[in-house]
Amino acid sequence: MKRIVELILTLTLALAAFSMPGSVSSDVAADEAVELRFATLAPNGSSWMKVFNAWNRTIQEQTKNSLKLRFYAGGSQGDERDFIRKMRAGQVDGASVTTMGLSQVVRSTLVLTVPGVLNEYEELDRVRAALNARFDEMFDEAGYKVLAWGDVGKTRLFSTKRIERPSELKQLRPWAWKDDLIFTEFLKVVGANAIRLGVPEVYPGLQTRMIDTLPASALAAVSMQWYTRLNYVSKRNSGIIVGATVIRKDKLESLSDQHRTVLLETSRRVEEALQKSIRHDDADAYDTMLKRGMIAVDTDAHRAEWETVNQQVRERLAGRVYPKSLLDDVIAAAAAPE
Repeated sequence: MKRIVELILTLTLALAAFSMPGSVSSDVAADEAVELRFATLAPNGSSWMKVFNAWNRTIQEQTKNSLKLRFYAGGSQGDERDFIRKMRAGQVDGASVTTMGLSQVVRSTLVLTVPGVLNEYEELDRVRAALNARFDEMFDEAGYKVLAWGDVGKTRLFSTKRIERPSELKQLRPWAWKDDLIFTEFLKVVGANAIRLGVPEVYPGLQTRMIDTLPASALAAVSMQWYTRLNYVSKRNSGIIVGATVIRKDKLESLSDQHRTVLLETSRRVEEALQKSIRHDDADAYDTMLKRGMIAVDTDAHRAEWETVNQQVRERLAGRVYPKSLLDDVIAAAAAPE
């Protein structure tokens, strides 16, 4: 009951924030009704969809139903690579994706998920504040607009086996997302073989034991029910899974001035609401899994080995996946004083 009350309070505050003074009034009834279509892997009922649904309700209220958001949830439009392809074909207008999808538009966004750099939310917040304009420019040049950045939670390693050292991955069957260049490179460094699947194939892969190890946030593992097939989780996270909701720039520019203003103003508050709810819910999901019997593995005794691999991954991908100068700027911004 306490958790339900907290969630209701979170969403109530989010809705209140969307309607704060200074937001656009609902004087847009004369506009022709427009529906914007967004694809996402987030399942119905998840923390993300609760915020997205609140966003849609607020937009409809402010525009007297002349602007609506339709979210195709749960991977009904495929995987994130499919979302980007469908955006380019005009089949959907936008998508809420992780850096796996974002990298299909701006490859350098993968720098935000390199291991061992952004481990705490405060570090990620400093990087976003320092480099947000640069990423906006990259997406603009690619023909897209970031409406709202969003978190997916802290990256942890889940497995059916206990993993204390990176070399132990060689005896396992780790899953790597088809477009995950970061974890795939990590596995190459340690000499492990990646089983590359799309997200919709992960749960069946766990059922058939095609895979037995995967990187994910606690919240994602719970939302996708992956945790029910796994036994161990790393106590220390190796990064933060970053995501964003993006829209085709030409679609955004085709909106009336009033619709565009409502969308952009409310999207900033969506970003704030997602940060608060996802960060809280990811920590809550981690605690809940431990209470239900999942075992947290402390890897600190071999921390130097993990960091050696992390550094090799960062160096090997610099110049191939992202500019080394961008990596340097991310590291500097993350370490900047408060």
